[in-house]
This record gives sequence, structure tokens and C-alpha cells, in this order.
Amino acid sequence: MKNHQKDEGTGSPGHVESLVTDTKLVGERRAQILRAAVKLFSEKGYYTTTVQQIAKEAGVSTGLIYQYFGDKDDILFLSLKLVIETYEKEIPPRIEGIEHPVERLCVALWAYCKIVNRMREGTVLAYRSTKSLRADRRDLIKEGEARTNRLLEECVLACVDGGFMRPVNEYMLVYQHVMFSHAWALKHWAFQDRYTLGQYVAEGVRILIEPFLTKKGLAALEALRSRTADFTREQ
Repeated sequence: MKNHQKDEGTGSPGHVESLVTDTKLVGERRAQILRAAVKLFSEKGYYTTTVQQIAKEAGVSTGLIYQYFGDKDDILFLSLKLVIETYEKEIPPRIEGIEHPVERLCVALWAYCKIVNRMREGTVLAYRSTKSLRADRRDLIKEGEARTNRLLEECVLACVDGGFMRPVNEYMLVYQHVMFSHAWALKHWAFQDRYTLGQYVAEGVRILIEPFLTKKGLAALEALRSRTADFTREQ
């Protein structure tokens, strides 16, 4: 295997690409190392975690890690990038084909919370360690979050345009949805004995969506609830 190099053609500062020719193996190895890094960074903190500890957790040699990453900063950046990109990539397929704006917004919130539930350690890490990145990389993480937020903003605006929701500050409201979703990871110790994930999301709909709906929107939400019994079913 050859050592990695920076990809100068992507225009993304610090984006790391491996020269290993087996792309499937590259992906598997990287994911293996990143999973270990996310776990340790979340538990121990970025500064106290060493590359040697990451290697041990991942079950690989320290030398192998340096064939895929330049340094610990690369590992942190790509760990956080993976978390943000997962939000951005997995929410759209969950709401694809859902035409009614109210149902689309509810399912988008459910999808976000499901992803956070699967990536609780990564979500906590993003809050704890984004500030540890170089400024240019920190900006890339922020841009990724903004793109995810726009997916939710589009859902809110569709509700408003369709007369299902009264005019709101969609930017501010969506950040409440984002913080609610992230809180399932950040305060999981407090919620886990009180709510299932489905119950948590249902409460979120009652607090963050239902109060802003018009009479027409409330009728649509009730129809959704009665039709599906629990719209937080697997999507």
C-alpha cells in the first residue's frame, strides 16, 4: 500500500484520499477506523485520545492508520464529516414520494431522530469537538449542517405555502427541530427510561409542529395519525 496524499482537485481543504487501489477495502478500513475514533473521541475527548488508542480499538496497527489518514486532525475531520454527510444523504430518501407537506415534515423529523439514534456517539462528538478543527475544516462542517437544515426548511415552507402552517421564521423553527433531534443523543441518559424513540418523536411533533399548524394543517395531522396509527413507524 502507498501512503495517502491530499486531493488537490476537490477544492475541499484537507480532504484526504488514499492511493490504495482496492476502493472497497479502502472504504471498509476507513469506516472501521472512523468508528473506533468516534467512540474514543466521544468517551475520552479529542485531545486525550491518541492514534495508538484508536488503532487498538479498531484492531489495526498504528502504521496502517497513517496509510489512510495524515494525522489525528484528519481522523477527527473525517469522523465529523461522516456524521454530517449521513444526515444530508439519508433524510431525502426517507421523505421521497411523500407528497403531503405535513406528513413530509413529520417524517423528516422522525428520519433525523432515527439517524441521530443510530449515531449517538457521533452526534455528541460533533458538539464536543468541532471547535478542535482548523478553521477551514470547521467551516466545511458548518456548511454541511446548513445543507441539512435547508432540507427541513423546504418542508416547513411547503407547509406554509400550502396553507397548512401559519407563516413562521422557518430558519429559527428548523433549528429547534435540529436541537430537538440532537437532544436525543446529548441527553439520552435522561430520555431513555421515559420514552421510546417513537414516543420521543411524537412528543416533538406535538411541541414543534402541531402548535404552528392552521386548522387545515391540524386536520391533515389528525388524518395522518388516524391513518397510520403511529406515523413514526419504520419509513
